[in-house]
Amino acid sequence: QVQLVESGGGLVQPGGSLRLSCAASGSIFRINDMGWYRQAPGKQRELVARITRGGSTVYADSVKGRFTISRDSAKNTVFLQMNSLKAEDTAAYYCNAEIRPTLGAVPNNYWGQGTQVTVSS
Repeated sequence: QVQLVESGGGLVQPGGSLRLSCAASGSIFRINDMGWYRQAPGKQRELVARITRGGSTVYADSVKGRFTISRDSAKNTVFLQMNSLKAEDTAAYYCNAEIRPTLGAVPNNYWGQGTQVTVSS
């Protein structure tokens, strides 16, 4: 059984910063890509940022220059540093990871339960 547990969400004023963390636990042989997605009320879930096992990153245009994704592979953890937050960043943020549970298993896609980020004055 694999679990992804996010933390670090909350209420912040415009221009402020937050750092999200997501730790994977359970039966893990290897973690490939890890990423963050978000979903605002009435909108589809969208990619925020992804990072490969080798450290290559991809960002949504709306967060480039403000958000930074990183990972600690030794701790099976991915982070999202969010700076210069705007009201339009308000959403539930979900961690995602492609994980191979055992040596002979096919990698599966796993999601965290989500953490709310609210940017408001």
